[in-house]
Amino acid sequence: MNANSYGGYILLGIEEHRGETDPAKRFTIQGVTNIDKLITDLWNLVHDPNKVNVNLLTDDDVQVIQFDEKQVIAIYVPRADYHLRPIYINNNPLRGTYHRNHEGDYHCSEAEMRMMFRDTNELGNDDMLLDGFTMDDIDLQTLNSYRNHFKSSSPDHPFNRLSNVDFFRQFGCLGKDKHTGKEWLTMAGLLMFGKGLPIRTRFSNLRLDYIDKSHLVGEMRYSDRLTYDGTWENNLFNFAMFVLPRIVRELPHPFQMEGLQRKDDTLQGKAIREALTNAIIHADLMITGVLKVEKYDDKFVFTNPGLLKLPVEQIYAGGESRARNLHIQTLFRMIGFGENIGSGFPLILSAWDEKHWLRPELIEQPELLQVKLTLPIENKENTGLVEKLVEKLVEKLVEKLGKKLGKNSVAIIELIVNNPNITYVEIADTLSISTTTVEKRIAEMSGIVIQHVGPKKGGHWEIIDK
Repeated sequence: MNANSYGGYILLGIEEHRGETDPAKRFTIQGVTNIDKLITDLWNLVHDPNKVNVNLLTDDDVQVIQFDEKQVIAIYVPRADYHLRPIYINNNPLRGTYHRNHEGDYHCSEAEMRMMFRDTNELGNDDMLLDGFTMDDIDLQTLNSYRNHFKSSSPDHPFNRLSNVDFFRQFGCLGKDKHTGKEWLTMAGLLMFGKGLPIRTRFSNLRLDYIDKSHLVGEMRYSDRLTYDGTWENNLFNFAMFVLPRIVRELPHPFQMEGLQRKDDTLQGKAIREALTNAIIHADLMITGVLKVEKYDDKFVFTNPGLLKLPVEQIYAGGESRARNLHIQTLFRMIGFGENIGSGFPLILSAWDEKHWLRPELIEQPELLQVKLTLPIENKENTGLVEKLVEKLVEKLVEKLGKKLGKNSVAIIELIVNNPNITYVEIADTLSISTTTVEKRIAEMSGIVIQHVGPKKGGHWEIIDK
């Protein structure tokens, strides 16, 4: 039913010709007769709990529209609130629950059904006790790293004096079974701070993946990747800490001072942090899927398993938030990740608008049971001009130097054009080459197409011939 997806209209008295390709001829108005009886039957149907489990319609949702001498009944079916889903028929949630996909209505899968039932829980998903998982399954290095961030953010907080066990209790990472009295880790505790093996044992459905597809040369598939390879404990905190520096590295960082300290955080950096946090706290971590971050030359893409609990337009407007993982949300917020409830997405929009970048796009992909957020880093007015500028600079260098440029030289030009504040070390790290190689390649270009203004660690790049 539309109520389980996006809502929509049902029109009685309109005939559709599915084989017709001309939009003007696809629908014809046939009209309906016996209007009063049809509407009475409709209300009897939606108020019968054996037919529909919840009635969402109000009087204003049913309208009679006059077309010349014909009448059409227009029924607006609203999107059901997550508290009420699933909406099903014939008193059978397993066989009577449908969702709309393109032009058809389809039975919801068992995974979709379970997800909708879980979403009715106001306490979220991550407070679930994990029978048999204890503090022995926690990676102490990860926990100590988090507590250091916590102490740095809130040096006078009384939680800093607590033992690890009491710290976990305060944040809902450890809970007591009411029947046995035993304490077990919660879903939040294990996924946020756990060792990799216990996480993979209990949550074999979930995969964490970061892939950098920027600055590719030749047949390269990616320039950097972080997935499980046995070299790190693949919990959510580590994933966020490893991925964030990689995706903000090439954002513009204007030189600013706050007292005697350099201030590198920008509105765009905060927006990226918000997007990463949102992907984690809104993910349904109990279905099979990938929590994935992708970096391209012209965009960032964040994908998380699960569907939206709120309508897209409500998320864009802000003011409300319905995280699935409330304890994980609190843990991130206490170290400066995540804005106040409901203000996160407007922050992202504001940050992108400040740079005149293309509007962020948030979409549901019901067929994949996932949500995808795309953050373009191309200017509205200048889409495609960066590529043209790089081409012109390369042409000028080839002409002046009398030789074909190597792949590192082209990649360095692209990095500098996209981020005039990038340092020698950052270029070397991004391209996985030595700083000596970077300095040699840049020496060839200096004075021809680029020049560096100011000290190496605090200056910026300028294009000589714009």
